[in-house]
Amino acid sequence: MVETVQAAAAREQRASLFQPGVLVSEPQAITQIPADGFARIPVPMQEFSRTLGGGIVPGSVVLIGGDPGIGKSTLLLQISLLLAQQQGPVLYVSGEESVQQIKMRADRLGSLSDQLYLLAETELNRILAHIDRMHPRVVIVDSIQSVYLEELESSAGSISQVRECAGALLRMGKAQHIPVFIVGHVTKAGNIAGPRVLEHMVDTVLYLEGERFHTYRLLRSVKNRFGSTNEVGVFEMRDEGLIEITNPSQAFLAERLVDAAGSVIAVTMEGTRPLLVEVQALTSTTSFGLPRRTTNGVDLNRLLLMIAVLTKRVGLDLGNQDVFVNVIGGLKISEPAVDLSVAVAIASSFRGIPVASDLAVVGEVGLSGELRSVAHLERRLNEAAKLGFHRCLLPRATLRRKDVPAGVETIGVRSVAEALDVALYSR
Repeated sequence: MVETVQAAAAREQRASLFQPGVLVSEPQAITQIPADGFARIPVPMQEFSRTLGGGIVPGSVVLIGGDPGIGKSTLLLQISLLLAQQQGPVLYVSGEESVQQIKMRADRLGSLSDQLYLLAETELNRILAHIDRMHPRVVIVDSIQSVYLEELESSAGSISQVRECAGALLRMGKAQHIPVFIVGHVTKAGNIAGPRVLEHMVDTVLYLEGERFHTYRLLRSVKNRFGSTNEVGVFEMRDEGLIEITNPSQAFLAERLVDAAGSVIAVTMEGTRPLLVEVQALTSTTSFGLPRRTTNGVDLNRLLLMIAVLTKRVGLDLGNQDVFVNVIGGLKISEPAVDLSVAVAIASSFRGIPVASDLAVVGEVGLSGELRSVAHLERRLNEAAKLGFHRCLLPRATLRRKDVPAGVETIGVRSVAEALDVALYSR
């Protein structure tokens, strides 16, 4: 047992705060708190701004996670260059690369700016001293696992180091109204490495997702205190960096093979943005006793539910069929409104009958085979009309509550069986 003098001193200091005349902060009436000077900092990259809720809030702390090599550092360096050109000094702190390596990547990304300052440093006290001296408009720390405090004996990247360093950056950002972007590594399970409290401390959590063998990258917002959650920005990885995809629906459907059995266009919502994506299904007679069920971009449990409904309520004999479902473009869809698209795609592949090329499908499927209504129908139909889809298969109950825009024929059905009759046998 070793006596820790610092702990006793900390207790004495906390006790003295309750003495009269030593309080450094006072409660304020909400009507007397000024809100001037807290306008969002505009971001020239619209897809990035969308995920933040319309811009960067002064004093906010944003955590960006993603798999190694997915493009986190590239994206933040692009944002740094744009903000330095339009907003003023930006400090980019790197604990994993030298300033020469960052300069080489910046030369490839585009025009440079004298207002972007690079700092290769891992000791947090020195980083905070540079921030206090420069007072930049934006600070970027890449990554939080490489930063450490000398006061702590644990190594960089440990739970205590990550928690204390993130807390110090948070206090600095709030006190000086400087937005801070923190890069965080992810584990094999896809979660931010380190303590879960790190996600609760920050204001916004963004995940950069994408398949390593696909060019598309999705920047997804899973937490945002200053905007809508579940927003998504779509980018394409090229030699000159991450390029915005202003019309992601068109990009996802660019390589679609028309009149192919098992291919269905689903209308899904990612936050406030409607997206048209291609859902592909393939059924094949199994060579083993236990049929395989494989998904990419769709929850496996939802696929098993759709197979059970098609077998029990529609009469499709899928007990001896391997079923594979894929969402084109690397997009991961968790919305129940894609259920009907998956069911129609499986039936189309099983029957060998293609779905009409101008038909979009949306709807949630219940265990009884009924179709349940979906939200934001008008936005979905407008997006389908812009891309040349003239018909949309959807739950009949939705039509009673929503206005249908001109240019799209809506086909309302009540069950999966009716939907298959329309999609496969009514062209």
